Formats: sequence, C-alpha cells, structure tokens
Amino acid sequence: MMNSFGNYPHSHPNRVFRPGWQDEILPILQSSSEMILPIGMRKSYGDSCLINGGNMIDLTHMRKIHSFDPQKGIICVEAGITLKEILALIIPNGWFLPVSPGTQYITIGGAIANDIHGKNHHIAGSFGNHVLRIGLQRSDMDDVIICSEDEFQDLFKATIGGLGLTGIIVWAEFSLTRIPSAMMKTKTERFMGYDEYCAISQKEETSTYSVSWFDSVSKGKKFMRGLFSSGEFIDHPHEEISNTALTIPIYAPDILLNELSIKAFNALYFRKNLRSISENIHHYVPYFYPLDSVNNWNKLYGKRGFLQYQCVIPHNNARDCIQEIVHYMHQEQLGSFLVVLKSFGTIPSRGLLSFPMPGMTLAMDFPMRGIKTLHMLSQFDEIVDQAGGRVYPAKDARMSGEHFRTWYPGYEKMLTIKDPMIESSFWKRVMQ
Repeated sequence: MMNSFGNYPHSHPNRVFRPGWQDEILPILQSSSEMILPIGMRKSYGDSCLINGGNMIDLTHMRKIHSFDPQKGIICVEAGITLKEILALIIPNGWFLPVSPGTQYITIGGAIANDIHGKNHHIAGSFGNHVLRIGLQRSDMDDVIICSEDEFQDLFKATIGGLGLTGIIVWAEFSLTRIPSAMMKTKTERFMGYDEYCAISQKEETSTYSVSWFDSVSKGKKFMRGLFSSGEFIDHPHEEISNTALTIPIYAPDILLNELSIKAFNALYFRKNLRSISENIHHYVPYFYPLDSVNNWNKLYGKRGFLQYQCVIPHNNARDCIQEIVHYMHQEQLGSFLVVLKSFGTIPSRGLLSFPMPGMTLAMDFPMRGIKTLHMLSQFDEIVDQAGGRVYPAKDARMSGEHFRTWYPGYEKMLTIKDPMIESSFWKRVMQ
C-alpha cells in the first residue's frame, strides 16, 4: 500500500519498478501487462501520484546531472533528481531555480508534470515557462523523443502540467535565475482584511518574491487579518544554516485537531510579528522552504490525513469569492491551520492542463473529517466555478470529473496525446 503525501487516498500498485538508467525504461513499458504510472518523491497531496491495480515506475534512482553551464545558467538533469540536489550545485555558482514551490523535496520530473508555481509567478510565470527541452520515453516509441517549442510542440505542451500522462520524463533542460548570493532581504507587513492585503500587494508588485498568510478563523474586525511577505536575493556574506530538522515520529491524535487548536495557532502566528512592518536578512531556505525543517509534518494531521484545497479565481471576482469561501468555513466550523494567498501574474502557462492563470490563488489545508470535509470542499468548487476559477489537480483528491472537464477543456486534446500505457487514479476518476 502506498499513500500520497496527504495520506489520502490509498494506492495499491501491483509492482514498483526502479530503473537506474534510461535504457531500462522502454522494456518496462513494453513488457507490462498493466497500466503504468511514473512517480518521484510522491509529494502531491492527492491521487495524481497514485494508481490502483497497475504498476509504478519510481524514477528517483535516475538523478544524474548531464550538463551545467555556469556562464549561461542552463542545466540538464535526469527526471529523478530533487530540487535540493540541484540547489547544492547551482547556488555556489550564483544561480537559483527559475521557479520554486514550498519544498525542496520534489523531483524535476514532478516539477514539470505539475507545472509548479512559486512566490515569483507574477514575475516569472510557472516552471514550464523556463523548460527548454524534455527527453520523453513513450511506450509507443522506440527512442527517447526530444520535444521543445520547436520539435514535437504539442507533446511538449501536453507534458508540461500533464500529470505524467504523456510518457516517462527521462531528462529535462531548463534555464536558471542569476542571484548575487544565497542571502535574502525579506519584509513582512501586517494587513487587516482583504482590501488592505490588495493595497500592500499592489505596492509590492515589483518585488521578485511575495506570498501571504491569513487567519482563517477570526471574525469581526479581525476577519482575514494576515501577514504579507516579500523578498529579494541580495549581495551579502553567506551565513551557514543548520541542517537539523524536527521529526514528527507519530500521527497526531484527532483530539488535537479541533477549532480551538486552529484558532490558537492562527492567533499565535499572527502575533509572531509584533511590529506592523519588519525587515530581516537571512538565508533563502527559511523563506522558501519553512516546512522542510519539520520531517513528516503531514503526520500532524493524524492518521486520516489532510486535504489541500487550492484554487485560482480571476481578479475581478476574487474578493467576493474568497470572502464567501472563508464565511462558509466559519459556518461549517472547519478552519485551516495554513492558508496561503498569492496573486498570479499575466504570463500565460505553456501547459495544456496547467493550473495557473491571471488571478488570486488560495491554498488551504484541512484535516480529513470524512463526509463533512468533502461536502465543504464540494461547495467551494461551486463557488469557484461560478467565479470563473478552477482547482489545482496536483493537490486534489476529490474534484468531480464534470468540474475538471469544465475547468480544463484541454483534456480532449490530452486524450489524443496521452501515452496509451500510462494511467493514474486521478485521471481515471476525472475521466469517468
């Protein structure tokens, strides 16, 4: 039995293959009598990295660096290498990832398959915007296909954000971002409500990196109070950072995950910044990857796991839609410990099924509480749909097929491009 990072739902693959070299992949694809799914670190929260009754190809043993040009900032790596391993090479040479999510522990294959976004979407778009070439092994092709904007363009765009369904990503070449050092200057500002958030966001729109957290449970004058954080890499003497991480050894009991504990956490988190504006200089890791300092942090949500709900709503409808969602959370008494708010920019995503679009993205984590949680998230879907938004497939475990097909009309083209031997629990669910 294998789980997603959210610990829900379960997966029952018949067999897991672990190739260490690209020449081993095609024989696996062509000899399998079952459908196959490529996987990496399995950090997706839903079922896009799960399969029932089929086989998996674990690519985490394929982690070689084929080439790195420290002058041009172009790197070519195998799909199973993690962001952390790449950063260890490029940071000392004055480069950073063009786009980074909230963890270093994902593979490049996963970054492309989910077309990840980060704190600089308004400046840089999503990860797929920086991919130059992809080496793709399909079950119906004898050789690795090199696809790009110039060659096999449809396959290239379907693979970016394609949830691993177009073939096995063997390697990828992409461009990096120049930085002066590993150090950052960050600024945190308090806001009281959505309108204050928007005012700060507009003021800081030229900041390279920005993200916000807000209190999901407070009401009245404290409704949607939060913290806006912006950051820039700066030229500053390097400071070492501790590699020591706290480990959560067991699943937290359900009794700790209640409205009172969520309310207490939100109040403490807001008050950790006593001043209305605070500025700091520190290493990049705490800013980009705060949760990486806690191993197995998903166990804090208990054995039943958690569901993340991430949506994006067009700017014109974002204010009313997000406030309606938060009010509904209050009504259902199902708050979230971690609520992230971020403005997406206007750079169009390349991927056929890519999630980002111009608008406001909202991400929330909820302990799994069965029917009540699922019903609330289904209501969120209706609110988001009415506002012209959509939900992120990489973090989903329960959206309806009807909603997916409405939000991602590119699925029809994907059906014609998808590798005939590749399947996932997610794709089977939304195509039913």
